[in-house]
Amino acid sequence: MTPALVDSVPRARRAVWLGYVAAFALSIGAFFVVRHFGERLPLPTTARVTPAAGAHAETLGQVLRAIAIVVVVARLVGRTFERFLGQPAVSGEIVAGILLGPSFLGAIAPSVQAFVLPPAAASHLGIVAKIGVVLFMFLVGLELDPRLLRGRAQATLAIAHASILVPFVSGAALALSLFPPYRLAGSSFTVFALFFGVSMAVTAFPVLARILAARGWSSTPLGTTALACAAVGDATAWCLLAFVSGVARSELGHATRTVLLVVAHAALVIFVARPLVERLAAREERREGPVSPTVFAIVFGGMLASAVVTEAIGIHALFGAFLFGAMIPHDGRLATQIRARTEDLVVVLLLPIFFAFTGMRTRLGLVSQPSDVLFLVVIVAVASLGKILGTFAAARFTGLPRREAGILGILMNTRGLMELVVLDVGLDMGVLSPTLFTMLVTMALVTTLGTPLLLGRVRDAAPRSTTHGG
Repeated sequence: MTPALVDSVPRARRAVWLGYVAAFALSIGAFFVVRHFGERLPLPTTARVTPAAGAHAETLGQVLRAIAIVVVVARLVGRTFERFLGQPAVSGEIVAGILLGPSFLGAIAPSVQAFVLPPAAASHLGIVAKIGVVLFMFLVGLELDPRLLRGRAQATLAIAHASILVPFVSGAALALSLFPPYRLAGSSFTVFALFFGVSMAVTAFPVLARILAARGWSSTPLGTTALACAAVGDATAWCLLAFVSGVARSELGHATRTVLLVVAHAALVIFVARPLVERLAAREERREGPVSPTVFAIVFGGMLASAVVTEAIGIHALFGAFLFGAMIPHDGRLATQIRARTEDLVVVLLLPIFFAFTGMRTRLGLVSQPSDVLFLVVIVAVASLGKILGTFAAARFTGLPRREAGILGILMNTRGLMELVVLDVGLDMGVLSPTLFTMLVTMALVTTLGTPLLLGRVRDAAPRSTTHGG
């Protein structure tokens, strides 16, 4: 580099800095000139009302703070349950939601609980939680594998429906005793009994899948049977819940109209939307690289449209999301990439918000009377016995050995998140009182925690590689 060129470099840098300072000074001077004329403009005769920006900013800060705390605490507690207690992470996340709510943190440190989950942010958290559940139910529908039914359809249907009907009927019978002390004003026994029966009949398909995977049972005949039974059972339970929701949100005379609208929407999704989605999925199979944002927009737009329709019908948006997810080919490239790019966001960020929101609505202090505690014990017993014995009897009838039938009954008693979704719907519809809601949340937690513990007692009875008919 020549000396002349070396000398020109500092001069060029000085020129750039001088130009920058001059431009900055000119900009400030220009602003003051504009301000000089602006201050002399005539004022309007009437002032416009502006929104309270400070209040909105404060609420946004509260919501973001609550989400941050909830996500971290739920992850820590869930990981602790998974690593040290041998429980699925979802059990710890449910416990984290209750710990952050009024039942624990609100009882020992109300000011801290109000800081973590401010009442002003509750409604906003509720909306975010419901969006998370809608997306989660879409993923649940996406995970349904029709191939699980091949070769054992009759046995699967028999076991799945027995695991629903026995606890459903026993739950409806138990409603005879629960309705007088826990009914809400204006609720009917028919809706109460139907809903209570459904809440006793649900199995948590995603939690069950994770328990089987953790134990290496997913590919065994008993494991695939358990998955198939849970999938069929969940689909049936959601159909029942859709019917109950239609009855609860309509006058009894309009319930038939609601059911017909649900059937019409299901037919539209199955016979019109499904072929289009399958064609889209088949096109993606022939392409390479990641699925385009346009395709994702089409899929999520269809899912949200289905959710909007079911919400407008009067059952719940999550049914539409679940149904649309079930229409996408389970193991195709499209479904795989949707799960890969969506599941972590839903499971890590949005579902803990739902757990926290449920924890805010769960008040263990309401279960304070001896009669409440007695009813809680009875609810847990009826829910567990109905599931386990109903599944066991049907499994034995279809040819499963006694030990494997018992394991299957224990697995089907898993409830977890799916139960909380059902209960959230019931509380929103005014079918469940806050006290009964708390009892059923406790039942969901106890049965979910109980599944790995009971399986631990029969760990030497691992599923054998035998087949069974059906």
